[in-house]
Amino acid sequence: MSPRSALKAKSEPIQPEASARPTLLLAWYDRHRRRLPWRAMPGQTSDPYRVWLSEIMLQQTTVKAVGPYFEKFVARWPDVTALGRASLDDVLRMWAGLGYYSRARNLHACAAAVTREHGGVFPDTEEGLRALPGIGPYTAAAIAAIAFDRRTMPVDGNIERVVSRLFAVEEELPQAKPLIQQLAATLLAGARAGDSAQALMDLGASICTPKKPACSLCPLNEDCTARALATQETFPRKAPKKSGTLRRGAAFVVTRGGELLVRSRPEKGLLGGMTEVPGSDWLAGQEDATAKQQAPELKGLSRWQRKVGVVTHVFTHFPLELAVYTAKAEARTRAPEGMRWVPIATLAGEALPNVMRKVIAHALD
Repeated sequence: MSPRSALKAKSEPIQPEASARPTLLLAWYDRHRRRLPWRAMPGQTSDPYRVWLSEIMLQQTTVKAVGPYFEKFVARWPDVTALGRASLDDVLRMWAGLGYYSRARNLHACAAAVTREHGGVFPDTEEGLRALPGIGPYTAAAIAAIAFDRRTMPVDGNIERVVSRLFAVEEELPQAKPLIQQLAATLLAGARAGDSAQALMDLGASICTPKKPACSLCPLNEDCTARALATQETFPRKAPKKSGTLRRGAAFVVTRGGELLVRSRPEKGLLGGMTEVPGSDWLAGQEDATAKQQAPELKGLSRWQRKVGVVTHVFTHFPLELAVYTAKAEARTRAPEGMRWVPIATLAGEALPNVMRKVIAHALD
């Protein structure tokens, strides 16, 4: 395909039967497929539960980070019915550290819905899957293709990159997503839809990487417009990222001997249902003195000591800075309403988000 014809792709996408690309992709995949704990071996049938669980975990998270969490989850809850009957607190505790905690709440809600409304069996169509909690268009397409071999093409970040380079898609993301979706569908083989999708995912993860792609090893290199133009690393085109406004606050770490004062965040909202130490509101431009006024009140508490430095954390929409204050409570001091004492030795089992783990480590250092 010439560079000129590739640039016309917006109006004249290539038809799948006019290209050998799907066959080349599957031949490459059969030789080089990644071994992943949630992926069925050649000749085996994919387990919809494992496909769904992995797809939820892989949202905004790397394969390397997800692996250990996936193994822990399937060891504890080997099928969707077991997970659906678990408590949300247990699921949040197991999820702690993986981030984007709304996924854990949706995961639990979805498992409960599949157990309650579908007898523990996942729907096998995109439409049926999208009706479940926490399953959007991409995830529904991925499960439908990989678990049920439905002829649909899910487009994740890896596939987005491969397709935008292959066709030299000049339009910036996210506006380019519909076009990329249309072009990606031309790479579906007549059969083995799930393998077609996974082949593109693997190609993006191992060959068509964000930086320094190994084009000489790519099965589609002779037909890649971006490679012909020597502009591989400039795709996909992206609009400049907007960084959120810095928010500031305070965290209050209170110990009672070998115990720590904690509370649970509201179920809805950022880090919903997770465990945290008491803290102030997180607001843009908040002064330290204002944040400190929101410290918890306990009888017999020692004077607050501010730790040197701040704890920083970056959420999807904003960066955060927290001043950390420590104090000691007397033995048998009661926890304020809505809070509780937990042994410091068992904190690993609490549903603490990473920002709180940072705070506690900073305070107890």
